[in-house]
Amino acid sequence: MTTERAGFPWILTVACAAALALLIGLGAWQVRRLAWKEGLIAQAQAAGLAAPVPLADLAALPDPEFRRVVLPCDFQNRPHVELQSIHDGQPGMRLIAACEGWLVDLGFVPETISARPARASAAIPAITAVVRRTDPPGAFSPPPRNGRFFARDAEVMSGALGVEAARPFTLYAEESAWPQWAALTPSPPPPAFSNNHLGYALTWFGLAIVLIGFYVALLRRRLRKSAS
Repeated sequence: MTTERAGFPWILTVACAAALALLIGLGAWQVRRLAWKEGLIAQAQAAGLAAPVPLADLAALPDPEFRRVVLPCDFQNRPHVELQSIHDGQPGMRLIAACEGWLVDLGFVPETISARPARASAAIPAITAVVRRTDPPGAFSPPPRNGRFFARDAEVMSGALGVEAARPFTLYAEESAWPQWAALTPSPPPPAFSNNHLGYALTWFGLAIVLIGFYVALLRRRLRKSAS
């Protein structure tokens, strides 16, 4: 009685080779993402340590994000809009004003504070702010109502404040524009970066190694069966 000899598993080999190329490609992509993220973190740290630049020089920077800037505007006597927000688990609103064509987030005011301070007779000294990129709102973000915004829509906010061209950045005040108003809390968002790319890369490369082991074991079993 003769035994039918099985041929070489070409289909399995091609499928495993394609899967292996995909896993290695994903791992290499995560390695590149890791380098990019580390560069971004280094950029944010360097910008945070650099001296604040004059607001007039900000537009000339190729990428002003994370830079600190000096704001010369008198915010106590400028109009502002309110953005619904939550800070440290407390509902309230953030006051958004404009300064020389840039949107400025002056800080958070709790919802329990309904009164606003009177306009000041004298301007306070310039304050510093940090630049952060502003992503456009989602398609389902609610529109503003009665002067209050529910999404950080730079274009619409700029129009409401009389700014001709909306920039994709917000300047977050580091100091209070109303030192006498304790309810206002300047709170720039920290430059938080999730840097899990090394773990993702190791996962993809680990799966590639598992796939190789699976293929070798299956191939050896197939060859032993063919030889018997």
